[in-house]
Amino acid sequence: MTPPALSVDGAASFQGRQVFAPLHLEIEAARWTCLLGPSGVGKTTILRLIAGLEDGCDFDGAITATDGELVFNRVAYMAQTDLLFPWLDVLGNTLLGARLRGERSDTARAEALIDRVGLSDDISKRPHQLSGGMRQRAALARTLMEDRPIILLDEPFSALDARTRVEMQDLAAELLSERTVLLVTHDPAEAARLGHRIHLMQSYGLVEVPPPSTVPIRAYDDPDVFACQSELMRMLRSRDPLLAREGKD
Repeated sequence: MTPPALSVDGAASFQGRQVFAPLHLEIEAARWTCLLGPSGVGKTTILRLIAGLEDGCDFDGAITATDGELVFNRVAYMAQTDLLFPWLDVLGNTLLGARLRGERSDTARAEALIDRVGLSDDISKRPHQLSGGMRQRAALARTLMEDRPIILLDEPFSALDARTRVEMQDLAAELLSERTVLLVTHDPAEAARLGHRIHLMQSYGLVEVPPPSTVPIRAYDDPDVFACQSELMRMLRSRDPLLAREGKD
């Protein structure tokens, strides 16, 4: 499986109001691209547009892959909410994609992924029996189970405690090392650990921020990670991140 690079060019609006301004976003093949920014600037809308999901907005532009093939049918998308089916247990939710497509389920692989996300003892539990963090790990296992070349992740680790978050970041980086990944996050430390490219999204467009010079996944206590995290936080708190990036704010 050779994943393509993607590009998103255009602007989006909803009922005549701008969702995001004209932008150009490059998502490199077999790398992690991280997208940060305040709520309401259109980060999730970009993910849904790439995935081909209807959300009522008007998109004036194009989403293309470098190999010229369709994008949406090669995507695995993990939404902000876990979207687990309440009548299925952890194993059933992990196998959901194959079931919906009428394909043979690879139960052994699903069980192995469930073990990797730390839910082996909970494999027969239904969503109402799981904590928020456990539900998010089950949703991550389902996303990894899809084994698609393009992975879209919307705040995939937000409900996890600090230790589990680092562990799941490590696991995702390992299992998705050969995938084209777009990660939306509000966590500067997460972007600094995982990102090959990091973009800060504002209402007027994108500002690219250089990642640490080391190769992801980076140690959580790496001084370069701390420096990048601090720079991202400074820009997020600035009224004008572009000026902040240039040291003028």
